[in-house]
Amino acid sequence: MANKLSDEIQSEAMRVAKAHQKQGQTKEQTKLIAQGIEKGISEYKKQQKVKARERDKQRKQKLKESNRGSEILLDDASDTKEASLVAQIKILASLLIVSWIAFAWYFFR
Repeated sequence: MANKLSDEIQSEAMRVAKAHQKQGQTKEQTKLIAQGIEKGISEYKKQQKVKARERDKQRKQKLKESNRGSEILLDDASDTKEASLVAQIKILASLLIVSWIAFAWYFFR
């Protein structure tokens, strides 16, 4: 267990154990308390890593969902734009035809 923990964690655990050392407490007892603190710190860090992974998964899932939603909106918007463009072309074509008919009627009258 000592190999897995960083020197910083070990020194912090020893510092906390010495700060709360009771009168008449032996060095071995203080070392045991420091080891318990080290274990607590490592467990806390493990829990925080798990929570961070879960938050990251949720963030990625929300990002995927929002991307899917925006793709659907973009598809709908492009369909709307295409329909609008087709309607404009039909109007322009019909106006052109009407103008040619009016010109022919005026010219051949």
